[in-house]
Amino acid sequence: MSETPQKRLYIKTYGCQMNVYDSERMADVLRPLGYGVVDDPEGADLVVLNTCHIREKATEKVYSELGYIKQMKGRKAEAGGKMTIAVAGCVAQAEGKEIMHRQPAVDLVVGPQAYHQLPELIARAHRATGERLSADFAADEKFDALPAERHVTGVTAFLTVQEGCDKFCTFCVVPYTRGGEWSRPPQDIVEEAKRLADQGVREVTLLGQNVNAYDGGGETLAKLVRRLARIEGLDRIRYTTSHPRDMGEDLIEAHGELLQLMPYLHLPVQAGSDKILKAMNRDHTAESYVRLIEKIRAARPDIAMSGDFIVGFPGERDGDFDKTLELVREVGFASAFSFKYSRRPGTPASAMPGQVDEAVKAERLDRLNALLDAQQKTFNAAQVGKVLPVLFEKKGRNPGQIVGRSPYLQAVHAVGSDDLIGKIVPVRIESSAKMSLGGVLESQSQLESA
Repeated sequence: MSETPQKRLYIKTYGCQMNVYDSERMADVLRPLGYGVVDDPEGADLVVLNTCHIREKATEKVYSELGYIKQMKGRKAEAGGKMTIAVAGCVAQAEGKEIMHRQPAVDLVVGPQAYHQLPELIARAHRATGERLSADFAADEKFDALPAERHVTGVTAFLTVQEGCDKFCTFCVVPYTRGGEWSRPPQDIVEEAKRLADQGVREVTLLGQNVNAYDGGGETLAKLVRRLARIEGLDRIRYTTSHPRDMGEDLIEAHGELLQLMPYLHLPVQAGSDKILKAMNRDHTAESYVRLIEKIRAARPDIAMSGDFIVGFPGERDGDFDKTLELVREVGFASAFSFKYSRRPGTPASAMPGQVDEAVKAERLDRLNALLDAQQKTFNAAQVGKVLPVLFEKKGRNPGQIVGRSPYLQAVHAVGSDDLIGKIVPVRIESSAKMSLGGVLESQSQLESA
């Protein structure tokens, strides 16, 4: 019978996969102090809001959540207990002092490079020393201080290899909140990946704000991937998010040569107009992006492309938006993420002239999404009749159903026994929807056709 944790930890994660990874590591750091993760903040001993600063109004959502948590803290105090509230992540980095000023119930503000110091900060908060801000620590200190052991559940895992950004896109706060690009030593990553494989992880997704800018003492992401591909039991490798200017020839070659490197690449382009790309400080053109995709597909013809798009960037006119639609039609995307431009205070784009009306943004986003959705449905429909290797990850919603992922990151549903979870199984695809595929195990399909 498992022992009930002495202290209860609730973590709410906002935003990207990097924050999901950071939340896992916060739980790992705090586990030796007796904290166990719970699903409800009510009554928790420690509440951590791991925040994201990318989208508009993200900060206000945090303050709204803090209002509810403050009430819970009060109820716990009335019952004779103590709740510690911490705000972590990018909002903490960008607006730490403001958070403490606006919401006095917050005990700790921890930037994304400092969460390894949570135990010390919690102890200080409990001793009421008043030293509550910790947001300016080097990235290498953070990774050096993390416990080697990660506790993961499931057969897939995220693995951060790089943090920060030196690109300074004019719409983005990451260079200000995450700092400059910094890469973990390759041997540390390999050792962590081996430990994950020993726990039954079959697929890792390498994470970084600019993951293909990885530079581990001169070792590129391509070289790192080749090292990881030699780890026994680690059958699938993915990475995200990439920048077109860092897509080196050796990484393109790796896509053509390594079976473990999945044929799915998320490579944001953001816009199809060179004028807008220049205003965004993206350092690539629409033409160079299209030519890059051609080189990648020449190396790996079956690769599925994914991208990011921003509509309504300052100065975007109808003709600029039409060029984005043209680029989408030329490339053909298996999936994509698209957003209306949101002003982030402190970024150069927030003060640019030519801010686009919200109604115009919404209309353009609808048109772009219609095209992207049609392309995704077409790509998924093209899988019908094929036999795809599926890594089954969990039980499905329906009795006897299991769910996994294709090499192209599509969810695949099939009827099968639970002992297939964690295995890569050939599945004949029989149906498709926008977000998923349905199929039958190839062995079962052969029996039915016999």
